[in-house]
Amino acid sequence: MLNTLRLATYASLITLGGFASSASAADLKVVASFSIIADFARNVGGDLVEISTLVGPDGDAHVYEPRPADAAALEGADVVLVNGLQFEGFMSRLIEASGTKASVVEVSKGIEPLKTAEEEHHHEDEAHAESEHDRAGGEKAEAGHDHGHEGHHHGEFDPHAWQSIHNAEIYVKNIADAFCEADKAGCATYRANSEAYVAKLGELEAEVKAAIEAVPADKRTVITSHDAFGYFEHEYGLNFIAPEGISTEAEASAADVAKLIDQVKHDKASAIFLENITNPRLIEQISTETGIKIGGTLYSDALSKSDGPAATYIDMFRYNVNTMKAAILGS
Repeated sequence: MLNTLRLATYASLITLGGFASSASAADLKVVASFSIIADFARNVGGDLVEISTLVGPDGDAHVYEPRPADAAALEGADVVLVNGLQFEGFMSRLIEASGTKASVVEVSKGIEPLKTAEEEHHHEDEAHAESEHDRAGGEKAEAGHDHGHEGHHHGEFDPHAWQSIHNAEIYVKNIADAFCEADKAGCATYRANSEAYVAKLGELEAEVKAAIEAVPADKRTVITSHDAFGYFEHEYGLNFIAPEGISTEAEASAADVAKLIDQVKHDKASAIFLENITNPRLIEQISTETGIKIGGTLYSDALSKSDGPAATYIDMFRYNVNTMKAAILGS
């Protein structure tokens, strides 16, 4: 009862103070689920927003465990920005626990999501089971065949949509829309900032495409720790192989690693990379067994700290591309 009263009192204070905040374009309180979204928000909001980030630089949102301070941040927020596509497994529980009245915005809304490799394999298995059932006419096959998706922990779609710059532009537009909705007085600034940032992203994309075009087609297969670069592959034409799936939660089995090593030898991968959010042990093992030299560290699901090489989204993308290009051509 006391907690309910406190929340009610706090909510009324927010309501009373909210009009002054909007009218004067004072700081809009924004919570971003992880560092890449926080960087987009800073570029859109500029000086008009105060941003808190739940999963910070070099943090892994796949396995993040929220703290009490996170619930407090959400409780006091005006806008909460999340990736969506089941990326932040902790987020729904945290939102509910915080009792936040903030607008919760999925910034990936409107992108064309890619199916996960796991989901593609599921449909292949499902089709095979259907074929077996048809041939057998067998009710046993039907009894043993489940059309549901309950076993797919990470969802139908790949959540790492920011690995396409075109998708990043959609993220930015969604953030600007959310800020305009929450703070109409600052909307012109948010729109101008987002347009200026999208122009920078356009320049970055031209740079990325030129860098990839410089890589021979037969050298465009690389290895990373987990399956975070599907949108990059789809957009820019590098082929990524990873021992772990979409999430870093599940470790690859010995059989998975052996299968991947065989695949690497068959596909003649040109380079292998660590990731800033994953344990290097598995990649080091694959490097040793295949003889492929580790080409550096890529930033996949999180930015670097401010003094690192990938402190912003643009820096991250440029650094990743230059690191991959140098390692591939050096091989």
